[in-house]
Amino acid sequence: MDTTPQATRERDPEGKHTPAPGAGAHPGSKDTPSATPATSPGASEPTGASPDRPEGRTGGRRRGSGAGGPLGFIVDPALEAQRRRDLRQMRLVATGLLVLAAIVYVLTRGHDDGILGFVNAGAEASMVGACADWFAVTAIFRHPLGLPIPHTALIPRKKEMIGRSLEEFVSENFMREDIIRERVLDAEPTRRAAEWALTPGHAKRLVDEVATVTVHALHRIPDEDVRAVIEQAVLPRLAQEPISSLAGGLLDQVVRDEAHVGLVDLALDEIRVWLVDNEDLFESLITQRAPAWVPDAINDIVARKIHVEALKWLADIRNDPRHDVRQALDKLLIDLADDLQHDPVTQAKAERLKERVLSHPQVADTAMSLWGSLRAVVVAALEDEGGPVRARAVQEVTALAKRLLADEALRDRIDARICDATVYAVDRYGTELTRIISDTVDRWDGKETAERVELQVGRDLQFIRINGTLVGGLIGMLIHAISIVLPS
Repeated sequence: MDTTPQATRERDPEGKHTPAPGAGAHPGSKDTPSATPATSPGASEPTGASPDRPEGRTGGRRRGSGAGGPLGFIVDPALEAQRRRDLRQMRLVATGLLVLAAIVYVLTRGHDDGILGFVNAGAEASMVGACADWFAVTAIFRHPLGLPIPHTALIPRKKEMIGRSLEEFVSENFMREDIIRERVLDAEPTRRAAEWALTPGHAKRLVDEVATVTVHALHRIPDEDVRAVIEQAVLPRLAQEPISSLAGGLLDQVVRDEAHVGLVDLALDEIRVWLVDNEDLFESLITQRAPAWVPDAINDIVARKIHVEALKWLADIRNDPRHDVRQALDKLLIDLADDLQHDPVTQAKAERLKERVLSHPQVADTAMSLWGSLRAVVVAALEDEGGPVRARAVQEVTALAKRLLADEALRDRIDARICDATVYAVDRYGTELTRIISDTVDRWDGKETAERVELQVGRDLQFIRINGTLVGGLIGMLIHAISIVLPS
């Protein structure tokens, strides 16, 4: 019969359980009876599960690879071994005091007078205190002596309640808005971030990290996924969305704000440059359209004159913001904007044009080409450690940090926004976060949970037994003294 606790078993190099000498079936098997209880308080406390111990939700224990514990525990073998040694030593000290008190009691039994009477009374009370505190400490983790005494083995039986209590404690004491705001404002995150960024090398480090992550993310985006988004989400959405009213309103605002003037000037400059650079070609095109009966000399003069007048005409348009051609173009654009917003015929034509453009198979290929070019440019700029993009980013980060340190009002506004964002996140997701506590505890195995908790705090709890032994002895001698002083 296996009486060795699961947590104290050794593992072979291949990760299999190696039972201690004399071990039998696995404790989790149906044929394995509960562990034989210890026969004295000083013995190693039994760790066997009682018949009424509730199981976790998973119905058993899970172990990860290597030095893993039950679900939710990460076990360091060296640290665990040290904790076991410390716990064993403190148990020996506490049990040794109990044994010492018992020996003193036996040796002084029958001596009710004098100093030996005080010693006997103190030893008797020490045994009572030691046994009572042993019972109290042991009852936290298991049934004392393996007996199913009510209100014992608290952790194995009440771990679900403990998990819910921890969840409520965290929710009530850490997830409140006033506490969150106080902690965030006390931390002054904006000031600390600014001071960190102004430390030599930190701004560059931040920019380098962001650039590296961005480049990695761009490389990790498959072209197939981008094409799928374009073809299955963007283009169908654009096809369903009426574009005429939107385009008309945008065009009307552009004309009224004279945002198109720069584009018109650019077009005029380009036409003028082309005419200057291609004078012979322009004149050739003019002479080709002339009647055959007109002499070539006259055609050349006329063509040259038209070229000169075209350049002068373009110059007049370019230099006169109120030129008739400009006003005519503005009127044309305004009318087109109005028709796109209110004329059903124009709107229908615009929608048909949009559908023809979006349904063309080359649209997706063009979008992919633009995406590829944009990604290549961004990646190349970010990968250049000495390039202008990273250098400018470092300058902007440094400038922002200096401004944050100099402007207290701005820091306060940003800290307030951080508070709002944190409170919003906690209000929205706080319940799910705290529920992780109870859900994780529910999945733990009750027996091994008690063993792990005992390894964490059991050494300190042994001081309760030591103190109970010593304080019990003092109280016993005090009671003995009172009994002598009081009349019979």
